[in-house]
Amino acid sequence: MAKTLFEKVWEGHKVADLPGGGALLYIDRHLVHEVTSPQAFDGLREAGRRVRRPDLTFATVDHNVPTDGRPIDAQTLSGKQLAALDRNCREFGVPLFGYDDARQGIVHIIGPQLGLTLPGLTIVCGDSHTSTHGAFGALAFGIGTTEVEHVLATQTLRQSSVPKTLAVETRGRLGEGVTAKDLILAIIRKLGAGGGTGFVVEYRGEAVSSLSMPGRMTVCNMSIEMGARAGMIAPDDTTLDYVAAEDRPFAPKGADFDRLAEHAKRLATDPGASFDRTVEIGVDCLVPQVTWGTTPAMTVDVTEAVPEPKDANEERAQRYMGLEPGLPVSELAVDTVFIGSCTNARLEDLREAASALRGRKVATGVRALVVPGSAAVRAQAEFEGLDQIFKDAGFEWHRAGCSMCLGMNGDTVKPGHRSASTSNRPYEGRQGPGSRTHLVSPLTAVATAVRGKITDPRTS
Repeated sequence: MAKTLFEKVWEGHKVADLPGGGALLYIDRHLVHEVTSPQAFDGLREAGRRVRRPDLTFATVDHNVPTDGRPIDAQTLSGKQLAALDRNCREFGVPLFGYDDARQGIVHIIGPQLGLTLPGLTIVCGDSHTSTHGAFGALAFGIGTTEVEHVLATQTLRQSSVPKTLAVETRGRLGEGVTAKDLILAIIRKLGAGGGTGFVVEYRGEAVSSLSMPGRMTVCNMSIEMGARAGMIAPDDTTLDYVAAEDRPFAPKGADFDRLAEHAKRLATDPGASFDRTVEIGVDCLVPQVTWGTTPAMTVDVTEAVPEPKDANEERAQRYMGLEPGLPVSELAVDTVFIGSCTNARLEDLREAASALRGRKVATGVRALVVPGSAAVRAQAEFEGLDQIFKDAGFEWHRAGCSMCLGMNGDTVKPGHRSASTSNRPYEGRQGPGSRTHLVSPLTAVATAVRGKITDPRTS
């Protein structure tokens, strides 16, 4: 029987069927950070349980770390969460990539970077953007704190139902200045904020297969923003070349890698396999995208204007964002530009942004900052001189962490101020109380920083 990529991974990890149609899944990798794990470890401690597979559990600090060079303040909530993770990892034998560890970084960036993320695995984390890892043909999704405890104790996870499958078929190739970020924003715009609810999405077609691995991770990262359970892309030579890179300490080598490669090649959706739903999107004429509202589905072309609201939610979004229908988005002045987050803080993103920025200056009155996705990304960027390009242009250069994506540790947007951000959520108050966020690609972020207004990178 012909099967989809999702079905192959799901069935290969099913331990048992559960009453009502669900399943108990074996979990290959459990990624942990400081925000959603304290109560889970407390639960283990109270029940007298140990971590079932500490060798398959990996922890890092990302959400709460200060990125501007300030020391950690042990008296703050952030400092207490970081200290709790350190204690818990030491007590339960879980490896931790701490604040000064060269392997530290945003959990969804260091997983692939270290070779922990591999084709065909099941991967979970107490973070909604775990879907990032689906770029490798893994089944990866976020879980709640109670589920974090269950995985720590059993290395399995209960799923109450089998997700449906959704194929997003891309037609054509992305043009100059149009990136993976623009592609996923256009997909979410087409399907809507709830268009993927109940589905695992498989991204397919030439526009997807021609993406680099960082680009594929950007696409899968934002699957959750249309309600999907997970996003997946079939592994291919691009995937295996990435995994085989010499600097991935946890990736298999030699004969082990050869076995992985053979397994990965068998994961692609079989000819004739059926999806519960299929959506097609043409990308030959796609232009850079920018969100105007408070969900990623509220998106327009960078060349368009703020639309007439279709419902009460869009009316509310326009009031919050301080916008009027008909206003060209290219006339929106910004106060802040943020390049970072698990969506767009990889080395490729920084190289692309720095290349577009070289020799230019940030507009007067704009605060611009770059927050690398990991300590290793930061170190390599500095080795290549990218940090100097950003600093010469007027950008702040930070340490690795989640930072302004969710407005932590002073990396915030002031009330009423407008931000062009390479992150994944333009929610009300996401980057600080009263902040107004427009999601863009790194190229659009650079063009916007230089002009001081939302700008089409193809014409700047």
